Amino acid sequence: MTVSPFVIERTYNAPADKVWQAITDPAKMKSWYFDLPGFKPEVGYEFEFYGGEEGGEQYQHLCKVTEVIPGKKLTYSWRYPKYPGNSFVTWELFPEGDKTRLQLTHAGLDTFPQDNKNFRRESFAQGWTDIIGTNLKAFLEQ
Repeated sequence: MTVSPFVIERTYNAPADKVWQAITDPAKMKSWYFDLPGFKPEVGYEFEFYGGEEGGEQYQHLCKVTEVIPGKKLTYSWRYPKYPGNSFVTWELFPEGDKTRLQLTHAGLDTFPQDNKNFRRESFAQGWTDIIGTNLKAFLEQ
């Protein structure tokens, strides 16, 4: 059975170069995403961070950049060292006049242990909705 990836789109009142900076500049990312000191949008760059439900378990995330098309597309692997599974997060930018449509795809969620509610599709859907629908929007449109 093929499981479709989680896909979410949002359009921002911001030009594509500003959105690209927001998703690749560590100083900007810290304001709305995670603190990723030294992050580089370069294939092979590895990074890690901790995240999870507020007041709940914080999970170590291990990631590696796998594809970069400057100003347009960024993909990285996303896994947890203490759990089986591997996934990929892709950020794609589509300029639409003076606005930018961002499509985020998180593929491979089904490879994580589904007996842990934090690894279920619904949990990722809520997380990404908050991250790009609320946090990134507020950062870009302030």
